[in-house]
Amino acid sequence: MRRKLVVGNWKMHGSHKGNAELLSGITGARPFGCDVAVCVPFPYLSETAVALAGSDVRWGAQDCSAFEQGAYTGEVSVPMLAEFGCRYVIVGHSERRAYHAESDQLVADKAKAALAKGVTPIVCVGETLAQREAGETEAVVKRQLSAVIHTLGHCAGEMVVAYEPVWAIGTGKVASPEQAQAVHAVLRAQLRAAAANADAMTILYGGSVKPDNAAILFGQTDIDGGLIGGAALKATDFVAICRAAG
Repeated sequence: MRRKLVVGNWKMHGSHKGNAELLSGITGARPFGCDVAVCVPFPYLSETAVALAGSDVRWGAQDCSAFEQGAYTGEVSVPMLAEFGCRYVIVGHSERRAYHAESDQLVADKAKAALAKGVTPIVCVGETLAQREAGETEAVVKRQLSAVIHTLGHCAGEMVVAYEPVWAIGTGKVASPEQAQAVHAVLRAQLRAAAANADAMTILYGGSVKPDNAAILFGQTDIDGGLIGGAALKATDFVAICRAAG
C-alpha cells in the first residue's frame, strides 16, 4: 500500500510570528501516520528549515528556475533550494501557468532541473471549468503530464504528481471523490506506460481539501494524499487533514 503524503502550499502567505506558530502547531501534533511537508515562500525557507530540523516534517519551495545559475534576475535555482534542505518543489501550479504563462515544456524543464539535484518535483496538472464543461479534462491533464514524462525519460518515476482542478482551487468547490478518482486513474494509467514503478508513485489531489472532506478523498484507490492550500495556513485544519491521511 502506498504511504500517503500531505503537502501544505502556503502560496504568498506568511510572517515570522505566524510561521512560528503554524510550524509549532504542526510539529507539536506529531506523530502522523503519513508523510508531511510544507512548501513555503522563498524568504521563509531558512526559518522553516530551522523550525523543522530534527522532525520528520519536510519542507520545500513553491517554484524554481529551470536554470542552475546565470543572469536570471529574480529567479531561484534548484541548487539554492537544495542548500536549504528542500525535499520538494512545486512546479506547474495552475497559478504559475495562468499568471506567468508557464508552458508545459517549461514545467517539464523545471521538473528535470529539480531531479538533477535530488529535489523531488511535485508536478501539478489540472483543467479549468471551461475545459471540464467542454469534456476536455482527460486530454488536458494527459497533455500536461506527457510533456514532463517525455522530458524526464527514465526518471519519470521519481516525481510526485498533483491533480488540481483549477475550478476547485480556493473556490470552496471540490471535485467529488468519484470525479477526482476518475482523473487520478487516468494519470496512473498514463504513468504505467512510462514508469515501471507507476503503481508505487504518489498522486496527490488538491482543490479545497478540508478536514471534513479529506478522509473520503484520500480513501479513493488512486488518491495518495493532498496538496493543501488555504487549510494549510491553520495548524488545526492542516493537522486534521494529516490525521485523515494517516
